[in-house]
Amino acid sequence: MNKPELAQARVLVVGDIMLDRYWFGDVDRISPEAPVPVVRVRRTEDRLGGAANVARNAAALSHAVGGQTALMGVVGQDEAAQRIQQLLSESGVQAYLQQDAELPTTIKQRVLGRQQQLLRIDFEESPSRDILLDKLTEFEKLLPHYDVVVLSDYGKGGLQHIARMITLARAANKIVLVDPKGDDYQRYRGATLLTPNRAELKQVVGTWKTEAELYAKASQLRQELTLDALLVTRSEEGMTLLSEAGVVHVPAQAREVFDVSGAGDTVIATLAVMLGSQVSLVESVHWANKAGGIVVGKLGTAVIQPDELFALA
Repeated sequence: MNKPELAQARVLVVGDIMLDRYWFGDVDRISPEAPVPVVRVRRTEDRLGGAANVARNAAALSHAVGGQTALMGVVGQDEAAQRIQQLLSESGVQAYLQQDAELPTTIKQRVLGRQQQLLRIDFEESPSRDILLDKLTEFEKLLPHYDVVVLSDYGKGGLQHIARMITLARAANKIVLVDPKGDDYQRYRGATLLTPNRAELKQVVGTWKTEAELYAKASQLRQELTLDALLVTRSEEGMTLLSEAGVVHVPAQAREVFDVSGAGDTVIATLAVMLGSQVSLVESVHWANKAGGIVVGKLGTAVIQPDELFALA
């Protein structure tokens, strides 16, 4: 594929925001208190997670050519929220974060020994409905300033009004991409594109034994939800795009998989930037597939740089 001409894509990401914390260390003994390894922490690192990782990836791809990326969501009034604000600023993402004093910011804390994850600890609660209603009002005000809306649903409660958001965005002629969660896909009705992975799709349509059965079930779901397209990400099996034009399958990029954390974030962020730059849907999927193949070779929630994505293009 030839390198696409990235226009000044304007992407608004809305969803569940979290902070990914990594503690790296050495393991050389077992605890005398319990049969668990003792990790001597040598280094710590904070990274943007969830919807914030989507925004970070979109910004990395588009800002060099004058694109804009913004993030909306709810965080707490705590140190983790301040750290997220700092990381967003460093990434060139415009932040529209609402704070809930009763809500701890979602944190996923990982402990790694010799680059292997030993433990993950999650701190999370759902935001209040009052805060979410305020966010819906702000969302409507921001819509005219963006071309593509990405709704990143991690099932943490930050998108309780997602059906209304989709309606508002489509009425404003915006491209709406949704990374879904759970088994209730009716709330995603009318979106431009959904990007479920293989396991997420099975939750909704059941299992399949053949490619033809997969295509039939996914096509039926797309039609029921009045989606323009459905993109099924299938790990080592690549990606399958279903639209009114038919089925397009893109094989996986052949590479060693190190960590799948955040791969879906990179895929939908790449799609958003490409579609916001007027790149065709099929070509956008090819680039998103390549981006996903690159990011799984990195540790943890990672970002794709343009020179990596367009190498040898």
